[in-house]
Amino acid sequence: MINIKPSAAIRKNYNEISKLCKKTGEPVYLTKNGEGDLVVMDIEAFARRESMLRLREHLIAAEESRLSGKSGYSIDEVSSMMKVAIKEVLDGKRQ
Repeated sequence: MINIKPSAAIRKNYNEISKLCKKTGEPVYLTKNGEGDLVVMDIEAFARRESMLRLREHLIAAEESRLSGKSGYSIDEVSSMMKVAIKEVLDGKRQ
């Protein structure tokens, strides 16, 4: 569900918006004069999203390298990299 609130709501109902972000893990979109203005989200959800975006960038770069014919990694190297990536994502959840 998309949560949309007028920008004045952040001043009047900060605690309510904070609880909503934490409860749903989803961003709240704030509008100003009926137009999109800001996005507010829980810090843990933001950290998870950032970690996932970094992982996606690494996966895309690896796929581009593979497609261009560059040599790949061994199974042990991939296993090690995946453990680091998973730890990064899990640590992002705990921040």
